[in-house]
Amino acid sequence: MTHTSDIVRPPRDLVEALREAGSATCAGDLKRLGIRNSFIAGATCWTPGRPAIAGPALTLQFLPLREDQYQDDEYADPEKQLHRHCLYHTQSGDIVVVDARGSMHSGVFGEMMLTYFAGRGGLGVVVDGCVRDWPKAKELNLGFWMKGVTPNYHTQTEIFPFGVNVPIGCGGALVMPGDIIVADEDGVVAVPISLAEKLAERAGHHAEWEEFSRLRLAQGGDLRKYYPLREDAQAEFEAWKKNGGA
Repeated sequence: MTHTSDIVRPPRDLVEALREAGSATCAGDLKRLGIRNSFIAGATCWTPGRPAIAGPALTLQFLPLREDQYQDDEYADPEKQLHRHCLYHTQSGDIVVVDARGSMHSGVFGEMMLTYFAGRGGLGVVVDGCVRDWPKAKELNLGFWMKGVTPNYHTQTEIFPFGVNVPIGCGGALVMPGDIIVADEDGVVAVPISLAEKLAERAGHHAEWEEFSRLRLAQGGDLRKYYPLREDAQAEFEAWKKNGGA
């Protein structure tokens, strides 16, 4: 089993800038920066209506269960269960991201673990699989992006926790410990920390011209001119900015 040290967390203002940009803008601009696949597929939003979140990724890796590596006894020696150790790293604003191998049988966290995570200031849970105790879990102040729910505990059937704060594959995307996760009702995107500042700058500009274009389109403006913003609309856009968006 693999258990690495704590993650390095990015500045909060950088995280907030990406949260405001949203997952769709981040995914699109990451593609323009050379990252073809940042989207965690299959982890759909189970807490609609909540604000978008962003934060550094705590990662947890599961592997196929094999009895010589893991004996199934949920409470015999809790400290050998790495899903607990992942949550021990939690600081305010963190998001836990779990490679659960797409399992629809194993609930990687239940109510008690999730209550602890929320109490430590965790923001959200992203799983390419399931959690359990959903009637209680959904009452916690957390956002959930996952494939489903199950009554089974985490090692009851086919997987077991193997790595904490290691690189994982989640929903077809690579997630590195400390990547900035951006999650909203469109889905979840993993932002490489090395590109976060450049992405935030691009996303801010993107959001600005989209606000202008949205206004013009709502007023009946030409789609061909305003989306994407054509060169002959730039002067109008700059004047709009200079006038404070009026």
